[in-house]
Amino acid sequence: MRHQRGVTLSGLLVSCVVIIFVALLGFKLFTPYTEYFSIKKTFKSIAANPEVKNGGKREMTQVWERYATIERITAINGNDIEVTKEGNTMELSASYTVKVPLFANLSLLIDFHPTSAGTI
Repeated sequence: MRHQRGVTLSGLLVSCVVIIFVALLGFKLFTPYTEYFSIKKTFKSIAANPEVKNGGKREMTQVWERYATIERITAINGNDIEVTKEGNTMELSASYTVKVPLFANLSLLIDFHPTSAGTI
């Protein structure tokens, strides 16, 4: 007698539900993570800008507002940015939280800490 091989209907349904849930989660998390990477890229650009290196918080805030408008960054504003100077190097950092509603009363809370320093 031959044994049948293949996927059962219940196995197929369970795997489809898992795949749909992962895809839904990925679509919901795409926007917050792209904004995080835009903020990080902008911080690196501002920290390398010679106009800002020699200036103060006001110059940095003005440059930030221009970049934020172009990149459509809404998660933070110029007042949320912390500036640290050591010698000729300047480091920009911020901390913010994003609440992503998943379904019904279930939400995902994500803390982001972008910085202009190397890899974080």
